[in-house]
Amino acid sequence: MDAIKRRPHFRNRYVLIGDIALIVVSVMGSFALRLDVGQLPFYFPAILFMCVAALIVKIPTFYFFGLYRRIWIYASTHELRLITAAVTTGSVITSGVMLIFLSLHVVLPGMPRSALGIDWLLSLVLIGGSRFALRILAEQSAAPKNGKTRRALIIGAGDAGALVVRELQKSSQLNLMPIGFLDDDRVKQRQEIYGVPVIGLVSDIADILDSQHVDEVIFAIPSAPGRVVRLVNDACRIKGIPSRTMPGIYELIGGRISVSRLREVDITDLLRREPRRIHEEMIGTALSGKRALVTGAGGSIGRELSRQIARWNPAELVILGHGENSIFETLLELKEDYPTLKLEPVIADVKDKSRLLEVFREHQIEVLFHAAAHKHVPLMQANVEEAILNNVMGTRNVVEAAIESNVERLVLISTDKAIRPASVYGATKRLAEMIVLDAAHRTKHAYSVVRFGNVLGSRGSVIPIFKRQIASGGPVKVTHPDMERYFMTIPEAVHLVLQAASMGQGGEAFLLDMGQQVRILDLAEDLIRLSGLEPGRDIEIEFTGIRPGEKLREELWEKEKTYEKTPHPDIFRSDNEDTVINGDLRSTLSRLESLTRSGRADEIISLLDESIPGAAIRETPSLEITSVV
Repeated sequence: MDAIKRRPHFRNRYVLIGDIALIVVSVMGSFALRLDVGQLPFYFPAILFMCVAALIVKIPTFYFFGLYRRIWIYASTHELRLITAAVTTGSVITSGVMLIFLSLHVVLPGMPRSALGIDWLLSLVLIGGSRFALRILAEQSAAPKNGKTRRALIIGAGDAGALVVRELQKSSQLNLMPIGFLDDDRVKQRQEIYGVPVIGLVSDIADILDSQHVDEVIFAIPSAPGRVVRLVNDACRIKGIPSRTMPGIYELIGGRISVSRLREVDITDLLRREPRRIHEEMIGTALSGKRALVTGAGGSIGRELSRQIARWNPAELVILGHGENSIFETLLELKEDYPTLKLEPVIADVKDKSRLLEVFREHQIEVLFHAAAHKHVPLMQANVEEAILNNVMGTRNVVEAAIESNVERLVLISTDKAIRPASVYGATKRLAEMIVLDAAHRTKHAYSVVRFGNVLGSRGSVIPIFKRQIASGGPVKVTHPDMERYFMTIPEAVHLVLQAASMGQGGEAFLLDMGQQVRILDLAEDLIRLSGLEPGRDIEIEFTGIRPGEKLREELWEKEKTYEKTPHPDIFRSDNEDTVINGDLRSTLSRLESLTRSGRADEIISLLDESIPGAAIRETPSLEITSVV
């Protein structure tokens, strides 16, 4: 505040007094420039008359245009236009008054009329120049005057970067001096903005930091993609140079970060690979003109499925879910985006087979996407019976109702946690896969499974949790520094599901090539940095320990199996998925249902371990309520 108080303020009463003097100088100057010095005494009455007329006209005109309501130390091009309009209006009116009196012979008839034009030009220069001189004086008084000024490198030579440099140059309290820009626009290379040169490309940042003395890097491209932000932040971190990335100029310049005003992070920024592109031409034939139904349509995947299906103009779309609020929200969104679509919301529970059968038959469903499931690993560890009833028995109900209703295609949404499951949730999804694939082999219907990893940004997933923790100032809670997961975006997941619906002939498990697994710690650090903050400095990261049912690394591919290519280069297919060990699937499901109805959770877990290949649920530690985040 002290530095701000020291900046001079010029009261408008003094500006008014200055304008009176400058108007007189302008009138006298116009005559002096037009006439010889010896002629001036002869025209003194005209000069005096014009000074009076100009003061009477111009001062009220300037007031009308607001020239005495401005803080001129912040004058800009907008004020320059205002000054031009005010001076021109005042000069025109003054000229009109003078010409009227000339025609009436009130003023000396020989007065040079060109003086009126010269007066306009001089007034513009003097009135405008005086105001911008106030700004120059204010900026000079606010400029850093000590030897502790820090050197700043600006990333981005656009409008935001220019504003950053302008603010740094005139704000002594920041104690930062811009030394150069980095920008990927090659046309801007070696150009200058406010005297600050563009010294290289953004990709040159590591070399620039080595060759130049830089105390701080300011990122001034609010809309930059995550890979660019990550490149800059990584280079700064390696060199030990602080960096700032803000969504707005004032947050950026002031260095005070409000966690409630973070840079918006594009989910694809966190993916660390290019999003997969799906061939849409195959999808249209499977959905256009069909009667489709989505279970769990209120969830993240179910809602995106409904959006994407609606694009293909199905004959009818039924959105089914247990939560009325989420279904209502999905309904409103679809109605707004697709007003002509025949849309039917249904509140139903997948645990109620008779209700499912009634809905399937009433709407004559042809294509069914089963996304309804309980998915939170620690909660399912604590609620074993409900996990079985919803994820396993619910899937059995959906499949049996689909078969009895002659549904042509069915796609189950599954997970990488179904491979060698270490949790109740993973085990229930593996059993759900077995139910669908078994039905496909028995009926020869086009029933298939889509298996993928974690979905970035889905409701209840790690990204929304991390965002809430960042917004509240931290800490961001990570279970283990070596925890890794496959990740994909919601649109990627949905495209894969729709692709499976178009390619599936029955009995396949489809998998997406998702690249390398990503460390959750890296994901958290990326999210913090892409939000404009620095891990460990602005937001702390806290390790809470592995939660019950979690593995350090998930498996999407079973090593002992071979996977066939599909028409899409990033999608693979498995036709020989395992069934239950030492038994029949139907009898296993019957035993599970009996144990569930009797509330024998320990025996359920034992049966899951005995029946599912590679399952190790009993080795999962007991649930600690503090680990449920």
